Amino acid sequence: MKASDPAPPAEPVRTPAARSSQEVAAKLDALSTEVTEEFRAASHAIPQPVRQGVTAEGPRSSRRWTWRTLVLFVVKIAGFVVLPFVVLIGGAVWLYRVQAIPSWLALLISGVLAAGLLTAYGARICKRLTGEARTRFVFTRLALPLIVFYCGYTLLYLSSVNTKTEEVRRYYTTVHPLLRVALSTAVLFDRDIVVTDTRRELDDYARMGLPPLDNSLHFPQSSGYVHAVDLRTIGRARWRNQAMVVYFRLLGFRTLRHVGSADHLHVSLAPPGNR
Repeated sequence: MKASDPAPPAEPVRTPAARSSQEVAAKLDALSTEVTEEFRAASHAIPQPVRQGVTAEGPRSSRRWTWRTLVLFVVKIAGFVVLPFVVLIGGAVWLYRVQAIPSWLALLISGVLAAGLLTAYGARICKRLTGEARTRFVFTRLALPLIVFYCGYTLLYLSSVNTKTEEVRRYYTTVHPLLRVALSTAVLFDRDIVVTDTRRELDDYARMGLPPLDNSLHFPQSSGYVHAVDLRTIGRARWRNQAMVVYFRLLGFRTLRHVGSADHLHVSLAPPGNR
């Protein structure tokens, strides 16, 4: 019997851990290269107009959005400032003219409503600052006293700078209270307003060379007050005169630009029921 052939020598065994580490490194390197190439290809695939939009239109669009936000913010703040005056004066004029509520009661009702609006503003601010609205405190200690003080000031005082003569200033308290509040409020926003005439007598028309008007609202009416004032328009910018017209009409007053003894704006408060 033949002796069996000797077994072939065994091949050296490679360490699996070493082989696995080399393969992982190679795969990571290939994957990194592939991702980089795909990213470059994708970036070059973007159409030219889109890329220009990102570089050129982007800042322009951002600036446009900034201006739009700023304008909206200014309009919002202006609305917050103007709205209480509209409620106070415009509300009182509407109650007086349309609902025929006595002037002082109409002013009282609109004053309370305006104070309520200011309370809503103040309570919201307090809520953000302290976490508590404190509505009652804002209404009784801040909003209502502010409205009372403001109405008292506008009803009793008009600077001599804003009147043509001392006689006009002396007759200021004979003007209807709602017209006084509106007039003094207008002076807050336009310091150059000048009242040229308030109360008149029949002799005044003869002195000015004008025909007498028996139904003139410059005469004391059934309410006991004068319902019209004249405002200077000469020497003022056109936009300022137009702004006065818009302001008084917005609040429910009548305006008429005409020439009497001089070019002026006639502002009047129609009696109740007189549309």
